[in-house]
Formats: sequence, structure tokens, C-alpha cells
Amino acid sequence: MWALRSVLLRSAAGRTMSQGPARRPRPPKDPLRHLRTREKRGPAWEPGGPNTVYLQVVAAGGRDAGAALYVFSEYNRYLFNCGEGVQRLMQEHKLKVSRLDNIFLTRMHWSNVGGLCGMILTLKETGLPKCVLSGPPQLEKYLEAIKIFSGPLKGIDLAVRPHSAPEYKDETMTVFQVPIYSEQRRGKQQLSLSPERLSPERSSDAGATDTEQHLPDGVSQRRSGRDPSLVVAFVCKLHLKKGNFLVLRAKELGLPVGTAAIAPIIAAVKDGKSVTYEGKEILPEEICTPPDPSLAFVVVECPDEGFILPICENAAFQRHQGKADAPVALVVHMAPERVLADSRYQQWMQRFGPDTQHLILNENCTSVHNLRSHKIQTQLNLIHPDIFPPLASLHCKVVSQHGPCCPGPSPFLSLHGVCFCLFQEEGAAFTVPTVRGECLLKYQLRPRREWQRDALITCNPDEFIAEALEIPNFQESVQECRKTAQDGPAPAEKNSQYPEIIFLGTGSAIPMKIRNVSSTLINISSDKSLLLDCGEGTFGQLCRHYGEDVDRVLSTLAAVFVSHLHADHHTGLLNILLQRERALASLGRPCHPLLVVAPTQLRPWLQQYHNQCQRVLHHVCMIPAKCLQKGTEVSNPEVERLISLLLGTCDLDEFQTCLVRHCKHAFGCALVHTSGWKLVYSGDTMPCEALVQMGKDATLLIHEATLEDGLEEEAVEKTHSTTSQAIGVGMRMNADFIMLNHFSQRYAKIPLFSPDFNDKVGIAFDHMKVCFGDFPTVPKLTAPLKALFACDIEEMEERREKRALRLVRAALLSGEREGGPEDSESPQKRARAEQPQSPHSKKVRAQ
Repeated sequence: MWALRSVLLRSAAGRTMSQGPARRPRPPKDPLRHLRTREKRGPAWEPGGPNTVYLQVVAAGGRDAGAALYVFSEYNRYLFNCGEGVQRLMQEHKLKVSRLDNIFLTRMHWSNVGGLCGMILTLKETGLPKCVLSGPPQLEKYLEAIKIFSGPLKGIDLAVRPHSAPEYKDETMTVFQVPIYSEQRRGKQQLSLSPERLSPERSSDAGATDTEQHLPDGVSQRRSGRDPSLVVAFVCKLHLKKGNFLVLRAKELGLPVGTAAIAPIIAAVKDGKSVTYEGKEILPEEICTPPDPSLAFVVVECPDEGFILPICENAAFQRHQGKADAPVALVVHMAPERVLADSRYQQWMQRFGPDTQHLILNENCTSVHNLRSHKIQTQLNLIHPDIFPPLASLHCKVVSQHGPCCPGPSPFLSLHGVCFCLFQEEGAAFTVPTVRGECLLKYQLRPRREWQRDALITCNPDEFIAEALEIPNFQESVQECRKTAQDGPAPAEKNSQYPEIIFLGTGSAIPMKIRNVSSTLINISSDKSLLLDCGEGTFGQLCRHYGEDVDRVLSTLAAVFVSHLHADHHTGLLNILLQRERALASLGRPCHPLLVVAPTQLRPWLQQYHNQCQRVLHHVCMIPAKCLQKGTEVSNPEVERLISLLLGTCDLDEFQTCLVRHCKHAFGCALVHTSGWKLVYSGDTMPCEALVQMGKDATLLIHEATLEDGLEEEAVEKTHSTTSQAIGVGMRMNADFIMLNHFSQRYAKIPLFSPDFNDKVGIAFDHMKVCFGDFPTVPKLTAPLKALFACDIEEMEERREKRALRLVRAALLSGEREGGPEDSESPQKRARAEQPQSPHSKKVRAQ
């Protein structure tokens, strides 16, 4: 005990000598401060209108990111649409999620709601008491569906404001929902396949309108179930902002400034009323600036030509065209190019007048969104250009723009580290002020109407490279690594490119700016591949990795393995299904269902989303993961057929699963190829003997290593593995090589290295590409990786030392106590209880 006490005292003394007087700890931030302020104001409080309001593009409409818009005022924050990856972008670009109490959705399509599940779980973790979703009526069914895998969403009140509800009003603005029904119903929908935001249900739902009822004014509405003929637009009208009281001018006029008598005078002149003081009439304009009139902005999605006429003829829009009480400052168009080029739609745009700005969000918008991914990949590429290939982008179509506010088209750009493949394509020519969206582009409504480009992303690979080359010892360690690789024996299997493993997501729980959530692509051959897990944003990662080649890659996808039903492992599946259909159509190939090996509990989620939101089940043939366990007898002939199809399509002798130690119905898997190699994937698990036995003599083990060594108790609580535990599983399995992944997001760039690291262990990064011939090379990358991320490693080691001191303190306190129930509590648990908890200090259990 005295030894422990002396260690603690020496550590404290050293800390005092090196750091000076101890600082008073900062009070923890209150993410819900704005809600408490709102409660104090009371229901009778009415604002004088917000001083600052702007719209900001989160996602510019590209195929990899979708279209999403963030609206800011000092009172409120709003989000329009929430596709996959939106939460990740908001986290990277510091757009506060905790302030979102209203999310508006323009239609029930996965491109608009794919990130909503993860966003809701994150809002729940921040402690936000209530969030309201506005838009299509199917949103209620969507929330019911996600509870299948998220469990009860306790702690947050989720409400749906259907499009038929009265207008919504808060401190910033009044929002009117405008339902728009396509004219192409009752089998009249065109069966055209668009290269932009293809909606598979446009053809598959055609004619299925027998459940519609006709309402007055020609409006039709589904009684229940999915309705692809409905989009919801939003007309948002800012409140009038009262003028500012001119204090100095009031003093000059002899008004009682600084006394209680001035309050009613201020209130009156701000309301535009004259006041009489000491027999003298004072006009409001003498002591008050003019009020800022109401402004409006419109958000409208027009997914295809069938919505053009209903939009053009809609009375709600007509009221805001021409002379309106609240002039429309901006219209946001989420529409493909063929809609924008339609003369009817252009005439509708013109009717808003020359003072209205127009913002376009679609696949022709050129923008880099995930800047940090590009930066880290550019720097990793310096270490090994094959294992860390440069990111690509889809062919962004640069369209000529016309109008007084339009910048010229971007030039061709080809920079090492990032490949931007741009080409000119003549698009819609506009006669109104039009701007194409870019990530973080702002349009300010108050205090002054203007475009603001100061926050736009600049992706300069030369800067990233220069920054890396200035890091001490980095260049030397890279050169030494290359020399060691050249001097070593030539790998026996280097001539074989396949199987090729692409790590698309190597983080856990929630998507973050460096690491996306779980997904690994296994390219078995040039024309066969499968996915191991499919977290949110998997398709976006494929786009950034393969660029224009993404359709070919999707066409080779034969199967997806879903290890368990936490959201960070499967919510990217629906987008993969929809984008795969589009890819096969663009290549002129038939679309056959994708084989999905998953817990049977995935089926109810897909079924309910299919029934209520969007047709997806025709894209899937499910194989229950339990049917692939060793010794399981399969009595269902259809499942037997699908298993045979899986093995034959993927050239596998065996596809085996086993239950692992995580949540209920969590599986790992082992793939044995006809050529003899064996790949084992752990999914999420604590060290698991069943996995060890199933994976005996594996060529490659991909094992989760969520936490660092020293956090074994936390790993047990969260049913995950530490680094050394994962390596130990591989050693007992006698695996040729072990790749660690699924790192806690506290290790954003690199995890802490364990003493157990050896020449059979590698660390996975997003967009890392390895084949079996790279096994001798991967461990040699450790030195340059440590040099590149030296500052991050130092910070993590400091945190580990502080945690060790807390453990020592907890042990001292435990030894000084005399009995009591507290003695049974471990020092590690007490130490963790002493440290402040952040909203994401615990892994979201549903993820």
C-alpha cells in the first residue's frame, strides 16, 4: 500500500513541477443549454425575428452523398433530408447535431432517409428530449421499422408532423408543407432509367394505385403503405425582424434612456407606433431602424418529369410568385438535369422574378465532401502507394452556368493523391440567377442577402503532402521501410492479385470523419466479390475508392454477409441494393437478387420498410446465418438451393458461420476458397473459442480490436475485444496473418500499439487494399505510421497514463476503506466513474 501511495505522490509531484499550479477544471458543456433557455422564456415570449439566418449545403446532391441542407438561426437549427453519410459530414464540418430538433424530408426514398436511423440514435445519445420529423406520412412506419433493430428509442420523444398538418411555427420561421403528387400514376409512369438518382420503385410500383382515394381539388392520397407518387415541398417564411432602438438618438431627443419609463417607448416604436413624450410626438423612424421584412425560401424536390406539371400548377407556389407579402429570396431545387432543362420547369423558375436566387443540388454538382478522408489517404499513399491507393471520384459533370451569380465551370483537375476526373457537358441553361451546390456553400438571408463561399472546402493534395513531409522522422522512416521491403525475400504469393481485401469502414459505433463504420469488400476474382458487413455509407466509400468504376464493382457483387443487427453493420445494405440495380441497368445486365447471409431478424426490418416505404425485397435472397453453422441440417429446399448458389457463385468450398460473444444473434464467418485459402471474419465479439475452432489454420483473420489494452473490463461491458485479445485469438487459431479493425472512434487515426504486435499483425485503415502477398510488407509499415501519427499516439499515451493514475488512486481509496459494499467494486470501474462522460463515451448499444 505504501508503495502505491509513493507512486501516486511522485506522479502528482512530477505533474506539479512540470505544469505549475493545477488549473481549475472547466465545467462540463451543456449541449442542451438552448432548450433550457427556451423553457425560461416561457410560452408567451415572442422573438423580434432572428438576426442571423443562413442556409448551408451539407451534401451537394452527388451520387455518393445525396442532397442535404442545414439551416441556421440563433434560435433554431434545421436539417432538410438526411441520406447516408450526412451525420458523418456534419461531424467533420462541425455542424452541431445536438441542436437539431426539426428534420424535414422531401420524400420517402432511401437517398433522403438513409442516414436518419443513425442520426436519431446520435440525437438520443446527446440527450435531446424531442425531435420532430416532417414530410411524407410513411415516416411513422419508418420509425416503427427501425425499432426492430434499434430497440425502444427511450429517452427521446420522436414525433411525426405529416404533410397534412397545419403550418409549423417557432422562434425563427413558419414552415408550410406542400404535398405534390405525380401526374404519372395508374400505370402511366415512364419506365425510363435515369442516370441520376434512379428510383427503382418508379417502374416496379407503376399501376399499383388501387388503394388511392380521391380528395377535393384533384388531390389523391394513399390510404396506407408506400407512395412513390408523393413528394413534400417546404415553404419557409422568416418572421419579421423588428428594428433596432437607436439609444444615442433617443438621448438627444431627451427620452428617459436608462430608466424603467423607456421600456414601453421601445416596445411601441419597434411595433411601428408613434409615441408622445412631454408633449412632443416622436415618430418610430426617428429612434428606430426600419424593420427587416419577412423573407421566404423554398425547398422542392422534383425527382422526375411526372412532378413538373403538378409543381407548376400548385397554388401554394403561385402565391409566392410575383408580388408576395414575403418575397422568395431562394429556391432550392433537388432535381436531375433533365427536369431542370424542361421548358415548363424553367418557366416556373422564372415566375419567382429576377430577385430570387436558385440553388441546384444534383449529381452534376462538383464538390469534395469528405476532406479528411482525402487528406489522410494522400498522406498514407506516401508510405505505400499500392496498399494505400489514392482516392478517386465519380465523373463530376461540369455544366455551363448562366446568370449573374454563377461562377464559371471548374477546370480539369488531376492532382497526385486525389484524382478528380472532370469533363465538360452542356447542361441546362438558365435565365435566372442560379448557383450549383458545393459542400458548405452558404446563402445568408439575414442580416444581408448574399452568397458566402468562405467555408468552401479546398482540397489541395500538395498541402497534405507538404504537411506530412515536415513531420519529424517521417521521410526517414518511409525510406527505411522501402529499403527493408526491397532487401527482404520476394513474397511467394505476390504474383496473385486475388483475393483482394478492401477495407471500406474500420471504425465502430458511428461514422466519423476519418473512419467510417464496418464494411469490408472481398474481391474473390476480377468478376466476383462479396461484402463483409455493410454499415451506413458503404456505397459512398465505394464511390470514393473506385470512382467511375463503381458500377462495374457493384455488378460483380455476389453476396453480403451481415454479422449482426447493430446499425453500424447493416444500414448501408439498402443503398447497396438500390445502387446495384442502377449499376446493372447502366451496364445492360439483368438484375438478379443479391444473396444476403444474415441473422433471420434482418428480414422483419426489410419486410416492413418494403411494405411501408419503398420496394426492396425483390432485390434480396436471404440465407439465414444459422443455417451455415457446422453440423446444422437444412430442411428447407429453397435455402439449400441458395447455399449451393452462394458456394458456386463465389467459388467457395465452404461458407461457415458460428455464434460469437457479442449481442444475441451475432455471427462470425469463415470462407474456404476452392484454391485453398481461408479467410475468417470475427464480426463484433469478445474472444470466442467457437471462432478459434472454426478458423483453424486460416490464411487471414480479420478481427475486431475495438479497445486498447488495459480496458479489458470496458471491453467485457461492451462485449468487444482489446488489441492483445484479438491478436491472441489469431495466434490460437494459427492464422497466417491478422488484420485488426473496428476501432473505437476514440482512436480516430490510429490505435495504440500493443506489445503483442509482431510480423503477423497489421492495422486496417479505410480504403486500405491488401492481398495475401502483402502480408510480409504490412508489419513493416508500422514505423512510418508511428511517425506520421506521432502526435496522436502521444496524446493517447498521455490519456492512458492519466487513467493509470486514476486506477492507483482508486486502489488507494479502496485499501483505506474498512469493509462496505464499495470494496467489491473494481478500481478500474471506479476510475472510469470519476472521469467526465461525453455523449459518445459509451458505444451506442443499438450500433
